[in-house]
Order: sequence, then C-alpha cells, then structure tokens
Amino acid sequence: MSVASEFKQFALKGNVMDLAVGVIIGGAFGKIVDSLVNDIIMPVIGKIFGGFDFSNMYFPLNGQSADLALVEAKKLGAVLAYGNFITIVLNFIILAFIIFQMVKFMNSLKQAEPPPAPAATPEDIVLLREIRDSLKKK
Repeated sequence: MSVASEFKQFALKGNVMDLAVGVIIGGAFGKIVDSLVNDIIMPVIGKIFGGFDFSNMYFPLNGQSADLALVEAKKLGAVLAYGNFITIVLNFIILAFIIFQMVKFMNSLKQAEPPPAPAATPEDIVLLREIRDSLKKK
C-alpha cells in the first residue's frame, strides 16, 4: 500500500474528522470564553475589589515603577504578571466547567436511549427448538 493511499485512508476515517471538527469548535469556543472572562467577568471582579485592573497587576523585577501599565513595564525588563495569570486560570476553570457540563449532558443522553431491540431469531433456530421441545414431550 502506498503512503498516499494509507494517508487517504487515515484522513478519511470518522475519528480523524471528528477530532478536526472538535479542535476547530474548541478553538472558537475558547475565544468566546476568553472574551467572557476578559470583557465581562474580570471587570466586575475588578470593580468589586476597588477598581483593580487584574490584567495590569504585576510585581516589577527589574526596578520598574509599579505605576506603569504592564506593557510598558515589560518593555523595561522582567515582571511577574500575576494578574494576567489569574485571568488565564479563571478562563481555564470556566472552560473546564463548561466542558464537564457538556460531557455530563452527553452521557445522560446516552443513558436515556433505550437499548436496541434484540434481533429476530432465525427461522431455522425456531424450527430446531420446536423439534427439541416436541421430542422432550415424548
């Protein structure tokens, strides 16, 4: 079998296509969650904690002034950007929770489906059973 035909067989399997669709949707969904965290949740949390902008919270490691924006402080040297880390961790927790709920929902759908009906017994088996039963009666 040639490499091209092996690759074609591999690429056209259902699992590979499902994985590709999952990666694409996951990437888009990640952007939605990222926007939710950065544009909606973190500003509310910042307002609750006295107007902090978590994305600009850092410890200067190279003598920078703590009053600078994170981007400006990074230009002057190393910083420990813990606010950005908090935002990314929150993003991960929300994404993981949503995926957990989706998997839980899909598992409940699988359990709700009735089991498939057993296949009809072939006619020759039925006939052999009848012969067996009639011989037992004699």
